Amino acid sequence: MASLQLFSNSFPCNYLPTHNSTHYSCFAMKVPCSLLAFKFEFTSRKQPIPSIKITSSALASNSKMEPMAPPFNVLITGSSKGIGYALAREFLKAGDNVIICSRAAERVQSAVESLKLESGKQHVWGTSCDVRKADDVKNLVNFAQENLKYVDIWINNAGSNAYSYKPLAEASDEDLMEVVSTNTLGLMICCREAIKMMLNQSRGGHIFNIDGAGSDGRPTPRFAAYGATKRSVVHLTKSLQAELQMQDVKNVIVHNLSPGMVTTDLLMSGADTKQAKFFINILAEPAEVVAEYLVPNIRSIPMSGSTKPTYIRFLTGWKAYSQIFSRIAFGARRNRYVLED
Repeated sequence: MASLQLFSNSFPCNYLPTHNSTHYSCFAMKVPCSLLAFKFEFTSRKQPIPSIKITSSALASNSKMEPMAPPFNVLITGSSKGIGYALAREFLKAGDNVIICSRAAERVQSAVESLKLESGKQHVWGTSCDVRKADDVKNLVNFAQENLKYVDIWINNAGSNAYSYKPLAEASDEDLMEVVSTNTLGLMICCREAIKMMLNQSRGGHIFNIDGAGSDGRPTPRFAAYGATKRSVVHLTKSLQAELQMQDVKNVIVHNLSPGMVTTDLLMSGADTKQAKFFINILAEPAEVVAEYLVPNIRSIPMSGSTKPTYIRFLTGWKAYSQIFSRIAFGARRNRYVLED
């Protein structure tokens, strides 16, 4: 039990309820964390929401929810590699139409060709987009409307930690600007433009914001800026949900999406400590495995006609706890991805 307590003190993890549920899950996003310290929080107090005016055209398009049937039109930011690319591939397998984007045009083109080759389908388009730039995101919306007419599912996956794991006092100006402008400003711009577009769609639409380490408010030493921006993801999602509610918008819904620990370049670049290697080997999964679970759950929301915000998590608390127990008790998952000391 001493070893369990050590990990618990070193890498705290917060357990939070899923939407409208008493089931507790873990924000174990892309960094080592302990799944052994439980913190239950209940929030039931509702604040009065003032009424505001929205345009008559928006009211007309949001008076009721038009049923959605597959195939869906899907847009994923930051999707030329990693979990974004894996999500695009799974949506294509399901028969959906997909738009991918990334900052580098050549990388986008390469990803589009690979997806076409792997899926055997031509229902994928790509364009360059720097989410930090409002004009780029507006052009992305125009690109989507030109090729698909409308977007049912918009996934905000683009994010960065500048591939830097060091104390904040040692972080460069460039790294801080990269992290904050991408993860916070970029997300806000994308949400704004996605909502504006979907308000004018009779079908409405669903926006999914991907969380990360720090989303639960726990500390993220060695990448404090990244953790702070990911904490803001959850707050922004809640604020947008409240804004849409007070506007009486029922067919544009903002959700959170938690892939858990994914063996992307972003994660593996921080596998340089004993604790990091320990938890990466136990809890991390390849992007393909995570996407295979997330995509059916994402698609089930518009198919069900649900207008309630959701929080979809790949790595649940009990799943993580059982994997940690198996490792400690039986040595399971040792050296899966990185050699441990």
